[in-house]
Amino acid sequence: MQVKTVLPSRDDSYERVFHDVGLPRALLDLRSPVNEAAREVLIEPRLERAIGVLYRPRTEFHSHYFQAVLPEQFDAYVWFDDTRAVTPLPSVQPSGVPETYPFGT
Repeated sequence: MQVKTVLPSRDDSYERVFHDVGLPRALLDLRSPVNEAAREVLIEPRLERAIGVLYRPRTEFHSHYFQAVLPEQFDAYVWFDDTRAVTPLPSVQPSGVPETYPFGT
């Protein structure tokens, strides 16, 4: 496991829109009529960043960003402006099996 620092979001991304609002965290129901104004702002196509198991800062634009229309993609959106790496749960390595058990050889 390796903990990495993620680059700041791009100016043309949904992530930047939410960051600039200034809320540390939010839950936005994109289908609720009460949030129609937010939906109208977010209907503009922007970049969305996806970081999973791999994170490649040097190729971030090509490997982690894609064009999206948030309200057409999701019913709701959960936002956290600041996150941290998870801590793995402790585990015991069974004796006599490969290190990758039970997922590989």
